[in-house]
Amino acid sequence: MTDLKKELYQQCLAYVRKRLEAAKQAIDDAQAAKNDDTKSSAGDKYETTREMMQQETDRNLAQLNEANKLKVALSTISIAASKGIVGPGSVVITDNGRFYMAISAGVLTVNGEEYYAVSSASPIGMKLKGLQSGNKFILNEKSYLIKHVI
Repeated sequence: MTDLKKELYQQCLAYVRKRLEAAKQAIDDAQAAKNDDTKSSAGDKYETTREMMQQETDRNLAQLNEANKLKVALSTISIAASKGIVGPGSVVITDNGRFYMAISAGVLTVNGEEYYAVSSASPIGMKLKGLQSGNKFILNEKSYLIKHVI
């Protein structure tokens, strides 16, 4: 089962790398647009454009910061076998879905099976944390039975 965990971890890592690269590229593009804008006789237009590009840069810096936080959170995840209790790095099989406790990265597919990558700070992550096989929980009026914790 560690192969499953390795694959899920690698997909989360690829998700983080993609977010980092996209944020860096957007920052570079906004900086280039800001630097390429030459001052014309319409001074107000120039200042407005520069301010808009600065806001775009700031927004993308925030996204870059968030992606870096995900990278740090992911670096704390272990792919070793769990002790049967849900925690970071656990794969949780329920009667209503499969979950990977790592970062919120959406749906990941391994061997044709879908797994939801969730953080322990997410609503479902908070419900799952500390549970084990056979435990039940309710989220959004939906009942879940934990079949396996890997």
